[in-house]
Amino acid sequence: MDKEPVTVNGLEKLKKELDHLKNVKRPNIITAIAEARSHGDLKENAEYHAAKEQQSFIEGRIAEIIDTIARANVIDVTKIECSEKVIFGSTVELLDIETSKTKIYRIVGRDEANIEENLIYFRSPLGRELIGKNKNDTIRVKTPSGDKAFEIKEVRYSLNLTSK
Repeated sequence: MDKEPVTVNGLEKLKKELDHLKNVKRPNIITAIAEARSHGDLKENAEYHAAKEQQSFIEGRIAEIIDTIARANVIDVTKIECSEKVIFGSTVELLDIETSKTKIYRIVGRDEANIEENLIYFRSPLGRELIGKNKNDTIRVKTPSGDKAFEIKEVRYSLNLTSK
């Protein structure tokens, strides 16, 4: 059983999701199943089958979250001495060498990753290239649109993307 790295924020999000699934979603789906059962023949009852499928998804997600929390290796980057080295949980400002545009990403665990929020999985191609690099290093990443080169402009150890 490997430990699963997770940030402090990521652990809190997992705990909130688990609480919501157990205390809101699970009771709602139990009510929906009971109501669908009351409509009669279960063989041709689409509501019942949809509710059972939703119940299966919820129970699977609950088990997955419990497993992740049990294996969590919580990494609090605010307690790490700043060394300008990219590590799990750090926030990285990158300069796209081709376009001169900057982008800020935070390197996180599997359950936290969300590209729309600029949270990248540490085992993604970009995450793998960044880990262990230092401020002012240049990295190359294979993307669907071809190779991209980035310069690491800044490395921060904070709990969110915007704070320094």
